[in-house]
Amino acid sequence: MRSYLYVPGDSPAKLAKALTVGADALIVDLEDAVPPAGKDAARAAVAAFLTGAADMIAASGQNLRPDPGFGPETAISAATGRADAGRERPRVWVRVNPGELGHVDAAAVVGPGLAGLCVAKTETVQQLSALDEVLAGLERAAGLAVGATKVVPLLESAAAVLAAPAIARGPRVARLQLGEADLAADLGVTLGPDERELLWVRSQAVLACAAAGIAPPVAPVSVNFRDPDALRTSTLALKRLGFRGRACIHPAQLPVVHEVFTPAEPELAAARDLVARHEQALRDGSGVCLDAHGRLVDEAVVRSARRLLTQD
Repeated sequence: MRSYLYVPGDSPAKLAKALTVGADALIVDLEDAVPPAGKDAARAAVAAFLTGAADMIAASGQNLRPDPGFGPETAISAATGRADAGRERPRVWVRVNPGELGHVDAAAVVGPGLAGLCVAKTETVQQLSALDEVLAGLERAAGLAVGATKVVPLLESAAAVLAAPAIARGPRVARLQLGEADLAADLGVTLGPDERELLWVRSQAVLACAAAGIAPPVAPVSVNFRDPDALRTSTLALKRLGFRGRACIHPAQLPVVHEVFTPAEPELAAARDLVARHEQALRDGSGVCLDAHGRLVDEAVVRSARRLLTQD
């Protein structure tokens, strides 16, 4: 996944439009975007949206066209589930509230149209274990395989960052994500232009995911959607740190994020060539080989090439 677009859960119109703007995945927000008085109505709206999205994917012959102002004008076929240069229709995640309120959120949204839950303000594995038990019961009731609903914990405090290695190994965890606005406030830091103040935090998230053997973390949101060059610079920096994909707050950010996280054909060709050379070397009884430029490479370099070829 290259992009995760946040959509407020209390706006049925924005939810419907979000399916058409070209994001790889949506994060429907039941937390910060929804005031306390609107939580119940938002849950109902999101549940209806998920049911409709699941039905649309299962139906045949329906087509949606992305808004040309926000994304590529590529038809989305509900018959094939394909969109945007052959990518699947956006996978839908829901950001749930922390604690018991999140369990109520989960009860409203778990079903076949849901990819998983982004769990706000996760600080302990115990929180995830409690949610795991709730989800298991909901999945059985919905006729889903137990464990089908994945979770992405949001690290939004000092305690969460320090617990990241344990959280990354928690039940159902697919990857981690940073909630940097809350995190910066908790730490008392003020971000400069290069955002180096949170460099160590970002590296901690990457390390925790790698050590746990799960997918790399999703890059945090940027509030900048009017300056594509600045967004490109920050997204490239996050990619170099080890993040894969980025959360977005506006459809205008999608083209830049997709550009950064879509491997160029020369990169893919070089990776395929390197894997082929290494496999030939193994057949010849050697664990190392030379790349197209005559440089010696080993399994670690080839592993990176394979990762590039298999990333979603």
